[in-house]
Amino acid sequence: MDHREAQRWRLIDLPKVSDVRGNLTAIEGGSHIPFQIERVYYIYDVPSGSTRAGHAHRELHQLFLALSGSFVVHLDDGQTRQSIALNRPHIGLYVAPRVWRTIDDFSGGGVCMVLASAHYDEADYLRTYEQFSAYVGGAARAGDEATGGPAAE
Repeated sequence: MDHREAQRWRLIDLPKVSDVRGNLTAIEGGSHIPFQIERVYYIYDVPSGSTRAGHAHRELHQLFLALSGSFVVHLDDGQTRQSIALNRPHIGLYVAPRVWRTIDDFSGGGVCMVLASAHYDEADYLRTYEQFSAYVGGAARAGDEATGGPAAE
């Protein structure tokens, strides 16, 4: 991962306390992750073959966690694309603003929890890949407009 990618997204190994009773991970905004937590939501019971997200944010910072099972997050900042599989509840994926994301390949029982830096605000969303591409100053790649974004890699 180059310096540019590290600024837009990166994996964060969260503290894990283990003993004979099991594991515990606590997350403190501004300490373990680079933003204060204002909203938490989770995605679950995703039908096989479904894709979630398919948007970018203007200002919102997020941390994605696989609390149970696994899924793949596809990221695109207009220049670089990367797909990251999440399957451990103490490894989070930090995603900065201005990154297009889709989530797919959910395992049975997969649960994606997302910590967000702000309350829900529809005005913060870039809902089409063409809108996202114009916002980040690039041109949408050929074929991406028809599918609502880049194909999963």
